[in-house]
Amino acid sequence: MDYVEVNRANWNSRVPHHVQGYGLDRYRSDPDYLSHVVRFDLARLGSIEGLDVVHLQCHIGTDTLSLARLGARSVTGLDFSAPALEAAAQLAGECGATIDYVEGEVYAAVDVLGPDRFDLVYTGVGALCWVPDVRRWAQVVAALLRPGGRLFIREGHPVLWSLSDPRPDGLLVVEYPYFETDGVPFTEPYSYVEHEEPLASPDIVHFNHGLAEVITAVLDAGLQLRAIEEHDTVPWNPLGDIMEEVGDSEFRLRQDPERLPGTYTLQAVKPAHQDR
Repeated sequence: MDYVEVNRANWNSRVPHHVQGYGLDRYRSDPDYLSHVVRFDLARLGSIEGLDVVHLQCHIGTDTLSLARLGARSVTGLDFSAPALEAAAQLAGECGATIDYVEGEVYAAVDVLGPDRFDLVYTGVGALCWVPDVRRWAQVVAALLRPGGRLFIREGHPVLWSLSDPRPDGLLVVEYPYFETDGVPFTEPYSYVEHEEPLASPDIVHFNHGLAEVITAVLDAGLQLRAIEEHDTVPWNPLGDIMEEVGDSEFRLRQDPERLPGTYTLQAVKPAHQDR
């Protein structure tokens, strides 16, 4: 199974539903509006004014546009879905933002964008679960960054990705791999936004990566870990009635939320001077 083509077809089929379900009018009507994913990490992200930023796996560009609104000198969005990039470019144009959207698979990012180009590599929630080899991904990130540049990622926690779908008994059950494997195929007729018509391409292949696997991959790629924080919330409801919304589209367990990490935020930097 070619995971890239399977997943690309799935993401292409999500675009029309996400264009309707992402609340894009909020970005058009309010020039200061930021995505809730970017808002969640604003304090951790800090100032990005004057930086050259790339958003990997940017989809329809709501987080990308939000980064542009924070004063970056230049913003580039990379994604493998042409329809998603068309929607992203249209939104940016309607909002008066200058963003360079480039079609490419994430492992090919250095080939299509060039090395040592960016001060910040940004990756949002739900990105690493689509790549099979986190070490290779980390090497791509390191190659994209200029010396002194920073990786910033908020991602679904691998414990969350390992859990079964919502169960009638409300139990949290580990059903899927926590550690990196060859991938797990799923068929999901509906996306994470509400829509009536099922997806035209419902098949997907998911990949999980343990937290230590991610950290080790980042370190082995030559980056220096600066911060990692685990959160008990996640910006969608993955587990049904046992979750509750706690503000700004974040969800956590209703009962004893300390049982489950929902997401994590990781930051690492490329040393300004490296031995040759």
